[in-house]
Amino acid sequence: MPELIQDSLVGLGSNSQQALGSVAHRLLANNMNIAALRTNATLRYREWIEFDTAVLEVAVKQLVGVADLVSRGLTFSLPNALGHTRLEWERVSDMDDAIVTMSGLSESQNDRVIYDLQGMPIPIIHKDFNINIRALMASRNEGIPLDTTQAKFASRKVSQGIETVLFKGATVLGSNNPIYGYTTAPYRNTGSLTGDWMTADPQDIVSDTLAMIQALVNDNMYGPYVMYIPTAVAVRFGEDYKSFGDATILARLKEIPQIEDIKWSKDLASNEVLLVMMAPEVVDMIDGMQPTTIEWETHGGMIVNFKVMAIMIPRIRNDIINQSGIAHFTS
Repeated sequence: MPELIQDSLVGLGSNSQQALGSVAHRLLANNMNIAALRTNATLRYREWIEFDTAVLEVAVKQLVGVADLVSRGLTFSLPNALGHTRLEWERVSDMDDAIVTMSGLSESQNDRVIYDLQGMPIPIIHKDFNINIRALMASRNEGIPLDTTQAKFASRKVSQGIETVLFKGATVLGSNNPIYGYTTAPYRNTGSLTGDWMTADPQDIVSDTLAMIQALVNDNMYGPYVMYIPTAVAVRFGEDYKSFGDATILARLKEIPQIEDIKWSKDLASNEVLLVMMAPEVVDMIDGMQPTTIEWETHGGMIVNFKVMAIMIPRIRNDIINQSGIAHFTS
């Protein structure tokens, strides 16, 4: 299974904790450990594996921009994430350059770094579904594998939510306490494309790309970069760069130094393009809990409720003088 979503199939066996008490009670009694809600009380071991496999397989396919961060190690682990509602960190300023002398006796500029505090909320992205206990028992009695369709749909919604927050951000606690995404970060580099890339001349597309790179270089962000384009534009990038040529528009752009990859995203409108420097000072993913399924019973045990949930939130960063490694151009 890809490393994007770690192998989280839980070893549930005869020694596992049983589901006793309310959901809140079980979480509090176990220091908000999500494993307290993943027991053999209702689902059997193999049934949990079927659900987990379905959830993780869908998640891997849906997380595109997130996968770019995870594969490069641009993550920040947040242990016991259910027990945290906010993350804070410090930004630090730079110092003046060192001086070059023969004697080493001359004093350089007496300097010190400056710190300031940044913060963001830590929400949960989740989707619920349920199974009637009779349907569950019927699958066991008839030897039919457990239907994981609902788990797959729920996982898809959660994964899409994670990806959308990376690109568009979220205002969980209102506009005064936002989570920023690539296209909403206040200090991102913005600009205008020569024209809509659906119809623009391929040479104009190259010129626009170089302008985006220059904007990042002006902010001392030298790459490597990943470009994100709308899905409609991605289809067009398969066209020849020049009439009757032997290279596509996509291939031509990938020849530009420091562009590592070009991906399409469903979360971009047809008139916008992103160029992101892949570095921890630009963006990382808060990895508090990868897509996980929990369960509890209601209606006297006749309904088994499930929730696919994740705590994976982007942290868009800029330095203390608000230089950013994100270029967001629109037509």
